[in-house]
Amino acid sequence: MIQQHTKEPLAYRMAPRSLSEYVGQEHMLGPGKMLRRMIEADRLSSIILYGPPGTGKTSLARVIAKTTVASFVMLNAVTSGVADIKRVIADSLNPILTPTGRTVLFVDEIHRFNKSQQDALLPSVEDGTLILIGATTENPYFEVNKALISRSTVFNLKPLNDNQIQQIIEQALTDPTRGLGQYAIDWVENAMAFICDLSNGDARIALNALELAVVTTPPDQTGLIHLDKTILEDCLQKRSIAYDAGGESHYDNISAFIKSMRGSDPDATVFYLARALHGGEDIEFLGRRILICAAEDVGLANPQMIQIALAAYQGAMAVGMPEARILLSEAALAVATSPKSNAAYLAIDKALSDVNNRRTGDVPMHLRNAPVKGMSEQGYGDGYKYAHDFPGHIVDQDYLPQAIRGTVYYEPTQLGYESKISEWLTKRRKK
Repeated sequence: MIQQHTKEPLAYRMAPRSLSEYVGQEHMLGPGKMLRRMIEADRLSSIILYGPPGTGKTSLARVIAKTTVASFVMLNAVTSGVADIKRVIADSLNPILTPTGRTVLFVDEIHRFNKSQQDALLPSVEDGTLILIGATTENPYFEVNKALISRSTVFNLKPLNDNQIQQIIEQALTDPTRGLGQYAIDWVENAMAFICDLSNGDARIALNALELAVVTTPPDQTGLIHLDKTILEDCLQKRSIAYDAGGESHYDNISAFIKSMRGSDPDATVFYLARALHGGEDIEFLGRRILICAAEDVGLANPQMIQIALAAYQGAMAVGMPEARILLSEAALAVATSPKSNAAYLAIDKALSDVNNRRTGDVPMHLRNAPVKGMSEQGYGDGYKYAHDFPGHIVDQDYLPQAIRGTVYYEPTQLGYESKISEWLTKRRKK
């Protein structure tokens, strides 16, 4: 049985004690890699560890704490402030408290520090008094001061693969002191693969679920604990995904969602929509993005798409979740499978560029409004031809100002309904 005097969860107890026990991140900790050489030689410089939860950021900091001769201090940015940083700096400068003159400061969730707190670190990181190890789940290039970034090396930790999760689980199952080595476990069918898959690269989730499953499942008469998919799914409750509706994963996912609609891949479109909904994304935001994509990327290749997207947006807001998922899915799939054209988008941007950067001249006199008799006497509206008085309800006259006459802004494609527009417009412009 697990020793009763310990309160730490399995994921904490099984934290690696050395690089040899550390699993994953071979791209930066494999033999000969720079970070591994820095740790083994105890020649660490300031670094920022960036990656999803459960990938080993804090574990790596603990390994460094056990290998360095420098003083090692841990702070959590959620509960620490400038006063704590100043205290660490003062202790580091004290030769009695810090004989080596070097302090490795690990700041967990460093993105939680505000600008003044991050700035308080700068002088000591600059002069080498502090060797900073920052850990964050957010992109440090967005969340950490540029000055601090420039003085650090950023290492990107990747989600663990299923084999690595399985290796960590097996370590826990065979360790009788820190782990669950006292238990006899029987993995029913593919239960091991199931927990590895459902943890989505997060070792902490996998270990917490494993511990809960083991300690709450009664053994059979022989003392064997049978773990099946049902038990493990109940312990995991919900598949973990690296999604923060207010963080970088929000931007990454919505970028992939939009590009999948634009790229006419309905399967990827509905996947990224599902991922956003699962992560708690705002349905109004999703509806707006679908509507924008309908205008920007479908355009006049399918003019009805804006109406479809708008109706879905309004309908989703009216009914809310979970039914909103159906309306959003239909609209997103309609956009993804529709003919595409950005000609209208390019046309307005080209016209805006001319308005902003060129002398485009004045509105021709014959197109101007003449609400007052005196204005018509000055030539306002003089010579205007009313289109409906001519065959086909079309009449040739100059519509653009003289300075930009002949400029072409709208160039329709040959896709969808726009092919008909192109055919009509080609004939129109030849007249």
